[in-house]
Amino acid sequence: MMTRLFDVLFSALAILILIPFMIPVMIILKLTGEHYIFYRQLRVGKGGKDFEILKFATMLKDSPNMQGGVLTRKGDPRILPFGKFLRKTKINELPQFWNILVGEMSFVGPRPQARPHYELYSPEVRARLDQALPGLTGIGSIVFRDEENLLTRIPGDWDRSHDTLIAPYKGQLEMWYSENKSILNYFLLMFLTLWVVINPSSSTYRSLFKDLPRPPKELEGLL
Repeated sequence: MMTRLFDVLFSALAILILIPFMIPVMIILKLTGEHYIFYRQLRVGKGGKDFEILKFATMLKDSPNMQGGVLTRKGDPRILPFGKFLRKTKINELPQFWNILVGEMSFVGPRPQARPHYELYSPEVRARLDQALPGLTGIGSIVFRDEENLLTRIPGDWDRSHDTLIAPYKGQLEMWYSENKSILNYFLLMFLTLWVVINPSSSTYRSLFKDLPRPPKELEGLL
């Protein structure tokens, strides 16, 4: 498939170009926090099979077993000081170029979820997601680019808001991408990802993709 060719080419190129930048990040992580560099977590990939996603470490090692579980909130006390910078700039995601290079992920696709969050999707959504490689970015990642802050702006219990509002809408967005997958949208979503990192408040995606599913009323005005 053409997108796989672009995935291999771009991920290999990105690793070569960014290695000199990532080495200082790895040294800082080794010398600070809990002295570990990479965070590995099981996520659901193509075929509904688990794989280990790679990130730079930004949180305490035992975070999934602490209060909050796999859901991260704004101001989460489990986030390490240097980790705040890595998460804000999305630098913590760079090791996933390796996941892309070896064929576990694509640059663009449905964002891979931890199994408890994957199970929140309807059977129809899960069946569709299982057919595709998960993505480093995608329409769901762009719309929910600041999910940690968003949760603090929704009245009520954060876990319930995630499970009953955010997760179902993410599923609708991922279904939209599955039905509108193309080389053009592959490159548009890559461009938009870079754009929202530079301009976090941008809503350009609404102008480019006017047929996106409407969010639930509780999220309107917040996204």
